[in-house]
Amino acid sequence: MTDDLLVPVFDIGGVMFDWNPLYLYRKLFETEEEAVWFCENVCTPDWNIGLDAGADYAKAVARKCAEFPRYWREIQAFDTRWGEMNGGIIEGTVAIHDELVAAELPTFAITNFSWEKWVGSLGAFPFFEKFDGVVVSGLEGLVKPDPRIFNLFLNRYGLAAESCVMIDDNAINIAAAKALGFKTVHFASPAQCRAELIAFGLPLKAKG
Repeated sequence: MTDDLLVPVFDIGGVMFDWNPLYLYRKLFETEEEAVWFCENVCTPDWNIGLDAGADYAKAVARKCAEFPRYWREIQAFDTRWGEMNGGIIEGTVAIHDELVAAELPTFAITNFSWEKWVGSLGAFPFFEKFDGVVVSGLEGLVKPDPRIFNLFLNRYGLAAESCVMIDDNAINIAAAKALGFKTVHFASPAQCRAELIAFGLPLKAKG
């Protein structure tokens, strides 16, 4: 490893593993329309961001059940069946990470993740322990795209934004990182991510 290589900083959900509430709610509702409506109007993305920001799951679920009592079973499932929202590890990205680790390049992650679910997921995703450090939104009370979570990461690990490349599937998060000086890869697929990281000079094998 050489000192002039960029430091890769990964998002987790949508980059390292495929997470989508619809994987669960398609099982709980009879139609796709009902599942989509529930995810857009009851257990919404904004509500989930509150959980990622550190809200207590039990209290958040209780409040949501009081707001939508007819859906109390489905709301509780957001907590009790959270693992069923995981569509599986994105093997191509994990392979990229493994290659970077094998090249002795430090790797990090900044993730919007409930602290409760983070702790409960550590054993399920072995790649977590290969990072040199992870900033978890639920532990910090900050969520991407808030610039403060990126600056917290830089200060904690003594890095300059210009020395890092942020890999994220969310365009808003990418824009926030870029505004702070990070190099960025807007993740769409492992193949595209690998090609862009190679173009940045990272020690990865080109895939046919």
